Amino acid sequence: MPSAIKPKIVNASDDALVIAGRRYTSRLLVGSGKYRDLEETRLATEASGAQIVTVAIRRSNIGQQPGEPNLLDALPPDRYTILPNTAGCYTAEDAIRTCRLARELLDGHTLVKLEVLGDEKTLYPDVPETLKAAQILINEGFDVMVYTSDDPVAARRFEEMGCVAVMPLAAPIGSGLGIRNPYNIRIILENARVPILVDAGVGTASDAAIAMELGCDGVLMNTAIAAAKNPVLMASAMKKAIEAGREAYLAGRMPRKLYANASSPLDGTFF
Repeated sequence: MPSAIKPKIVNASDDALVIAGRRYTSRLLVGSGKYRDLEETRLATEASGAQIVTVAIRRSNIGQQPGEPNLLDALPPDRYTILPNTAGCYTAEDAIRTCRLARELLDGHTLVKLEVLGDEKTLYPDVPETLKAAQILINEGFDVMVYTSDDPVAARRFEEMGCVAVMPLAAPIGSGLGIRNPYNIRIILENARVPILVDAGVGTASDAAIAMELGCDGVLMNTAIAAAKNPVLMASAMKKAIEAGREAYLAGRMPRKLYANASSPLDGTFF
């Protein structure tokens, strides 16, 4: 199965992810929840090599609860790009309110990850509510990275309205099922002009590599690392998988064939 879009042959060391005008050398984005404690959060994040860390504003203390452990002590903003997210929001209004709070807590920070959920069991997105929230946030000057379904039409709408990145799920959040929808993701990638990052569904390193080999610009994950038996080691594995998958995509895989050919020609050989 050939890649959805033709890879541009570049020097991998010069291959940067650009989001809202800022360049990142790591294409792995990680979450900050579900760890045993802040020390494990810090160690796993360091091992992942991630430069963007998403933070659930409704579930994490980044200063709104004085006197309690502050996540920013483990993940300082001068080292990481903090990406506030609206996890746990089920209406556009709640999501917008959460983003405004994050901007206040982070001194005017405008880069946010928007998710408006529509179902408590699957955590699938409510696309109409997400579209509503995205438009309002963009109008207010936010740089919106948006979690959405694997619907190519919805992905295009988010891009057209001005979202700086579109983040389709590969499987339900926290499921670890891997890339269940490669064809939908390939269709989204074909005409995308903003970064496309897989968000949700990754369970292990091979899943991350597959996402990158498809041509995705990055992968965001949390549970796959935090729920591993050894989160720090898994974070390191995910770092390598993202890098290997990206390099394989840039290199361009050999065509799939039904039958193998000899790797060396037989003409002119002596037996």
